Amino acid sequence: MIGEYIGMFSARITSPKKIEIEDIATPTIVEGQCLIKLEKWSVCGSDIRHAYGPVHPEEEYPMRHGGACHECAGTIVESKSDKFKVGQRVIVLPSSDGPGGLVEYYPGDEGRMALVPDHGDLGEWILCQPSGTVLYACQLMGTILGKDVVVMGQGSIGLSFTAICARAGARKVIAVDPLDYRLKWGTKFGATHTINPDKVDLDEALMDITEGKLADISVEASGYPDALNASLRAATKHGKVIIFGIQSGPSGKMTEIDTQYFLRNAPTIIPTSGAGSGDPIGHIDRMIALKDRGWWNPGEMKTHEMKFEDVQNAYDQYEQYEDEIVKVVMGL
Repeated sequence: MIGEYIGMFSARITSPKKIEIEDIATPTIVEGQCLIKLEKWSVCGSDIRHAYGPVHPEEEYPMRHGGACHECAGTIVESKSDKFKVGQRVIVLPSSDGPGGLVEYYPGDEGRMALVPDHGDLGEWILCQPSGTVLYACQLMGTILGKDVVVMGQGSIGLSFTAICARAGARKVIAVDPLDYRLKWGTKFGATHTINPDKVDLDEALMDITEGKLADISVEASGYPDALNASLRAATKHGKVIIFGIQSGPSGKMTEIDTQYFLRNAPTIIPTSGAGSGDPIGHIDRMIALKDRGWWNPGEMKTHEMKFEDVQNAYDQYEQYEDEIVKVVMGL
């Protein structure tokens, strides 16, 4: 049980598709940091595709403590920061050179922490982290008002694009996903049209919906090579292609693309990464503020809740799309 640990509990990937919970030392903090007792953790598709899911070389196991997880939130129990106080609730972004987020206590840097209101379910507020990164990407689109937008993928990232673009005044929001249950979520969040590419010809369906024009803004939100190429084909002449998903093709980090489509239509291709924007937390702060005023609640994407000790099951269910899962949040 979690409560039996003397130091703090930490989960990590010890072998392919195997997560174990261990006892490790509780970290100490330095100036500009806060010690956060984490209470909520959420699984991201990128954690599955790039860490948990693949079989890595043997020498890469066991992986770092706390990995792979970057969506976590909790309460500050010690502060050496002028910006944050003990007792405040925060979302914290783990750094690349420290542990991942699957730990009991995290030494958060003040520049990588977002203050969460005292009210409401922390298991819903935590989803402002992934949706905040989408908000950043949407800000790079320019005006969305009156535009036709297609979103490849309707996981939590794609659904966030659908919800934000719909609320930002897009004329048409076209959700694409091979899972029908996720297309239903897309409709719930504001999609005007849905396409299942396993059932109909995606390019033909998009031409019909847009009356031959294609999309003003095409979004790749899945991280799969087929969707990347589909997003390039989907953009209208001099439109925009937003690339959000982290690609991993059959040969590793290299993904083949068919250049004829972006050479023919010459869209502006915009790769986005909120974490690498130079302000990794500002867009999360803005998403928290939008949720707080009732603009949209990303917490609606939470479909499953589990205990932290069920972390293995959480990752397995997410990878297998079991029980129509969209977002799983773990708690104490």
